[in-house]
Amino acid sequence: QVQLVQSGGGLVQAGGSLRLSCTTSTGTVTSKAVAWFRQAPGKEREFVAGITWRGRTTTYADSMRGRFAISRDNGKNTVYLQLSSLNPEDTAVYYCAAPFQSYVSSTPSANPAEYHYWGQGTQVTVSS
Repeated sequence: QVQLVQSGGGLVQAGGSLRLSCTTSTGTVTSKAVAWFRQAPGKEREFVAGITWRGRTTTYADSMRGRFAISRDNGKNTVYLQLSSLNPEDTAVYYCAAPFQSYVSSTPSANPAEYHYWGQGTQVTVSS
């Protein structure tokens, strides 16, 4: 059983940066791909970025590539999402997620239905 625990987030002005972290309270993510999703009020959950279990492959939603960066430190059992050049449209609850399968090296899916474990969510609010 894997329980994902998120930290980071908060209120930031437009143009600012934040770093989100995703680790576990039980189990580990070191053998799992991890993805970040976000959900704004009244909108569907959307893919942000994903990283394979070794960190060799990353993938991003087109609108976030170049502004956001996903990384991981398996020695710390933690995956990070660095958010930069934030704008008010980035305001949402951000979630980290991991699939049931381990040691999968294919590009992480952008489909939330393929993820079994979810973090509790963390609010990111960008003021103009």
